[in-house]
Amino acid sequence: MRFPPTAPQRRRLLPAAALASAALLAGVTPASAATGTAAPGAPYTGMGNCPLSAPAMHDPANLQVGCLVSVTNAGKFTLGSTVVPFNSPITLQFGFYWDKSAPEVAFPDGSTANQYTVVPPTSAPLLSAPMVQINIPGIQNFLPGITSVFAQVELAGPVTKFTPLATGEPYPVFQLPIKLHLYNALFGAHCYVGSDAAPLLLKPTTGATGATPPMTGDPGTLDYAPDPNGHGALAISETGASLVDNTFAVPGANGCGLLGSLNQIINWTMGLPAAAGKDSVSFQQTNASFVLDTDIADLTAALSDSAAH
Repeated sequence: MRFPPTAPQRRRLLPAAALASAALLAGVTPASAATGTAAPGAPYTGMGNCPLSAPAMHDPANLQVGCLVSVTNAGKFTLGSTVVPFNSPITLQFGFYWDKSAPEVAFPDGSTANQYTVVPPTSAPLLSAPMVQINIPGIQNFLPGITSVFAQVELAGPVTKFTPLATGEPYPVFQLPIKLHLYNALFGAHCYVGSDAAPLLLKPTTGATGATPPMTGDPGTLDYAPDPNGHGALAISETGASLVDNTFAVPGANGCGLLGSLNQIINWTMGLPAAAGKDSVSFQQTNASFVLDTDIADLTAALSDSAAH
């Protein structure tokens, strides 16, 4: 596949905002894991943690390789009867590849898109989410962490089925398993909603969800450019996207209090467990940067040369 692409090829290559996006990193990092020296510059700003040296990225069977970095600046979770707002950015960053098995997804309109395998960063978290505070209904919050609950979103498994070309389609951009770590002076250190075995499986889309009633996202504004230094990489950006999901279920709390003694109280307070259709997530103001290449050596050189200019 040649770069820059023709119009039909762009339909296969251009991404949806992911993450969330699926987050993500808005600023330049002080050092680059990709080059070992300076961080990549425009149009690859923020991609210094892309796992370019990971063995999976160097498999000769790979037909395409790439990096993604994204930041979500607003949004909220609705978990049962509890609404958790995002008041700080959520970031996602990872590498990915498309191998010779050429997995594709077919959409209702007859078009198709490549589906990629995600490779997590080797020196940074794939998901970085802020801790948020949840007020307890009926209790005045005068001692945060005692009269309120702090919640931290954590990964509960690998990100899968990355389909960046699902822009505006009724199909998830990726699948993101998470768990919610709850902190309170009475809860103990292992209080969670969700677990690695029973995660909240998010399937955010910029199109319409499959729930009733559906939620509808927004693919935002898309732009792309060939590598400025003559490499074969294609750089893509997406700004102002909205990714939504209301198809996941939320299990009850686990591990809260001595021998789980507070699990039921938390469930009652938060309205858990909650079946699919009663929960939702909205990732708003999502800005993503994406680069795609047919060769890992060329992609590595593109990021390295961008740091030198």
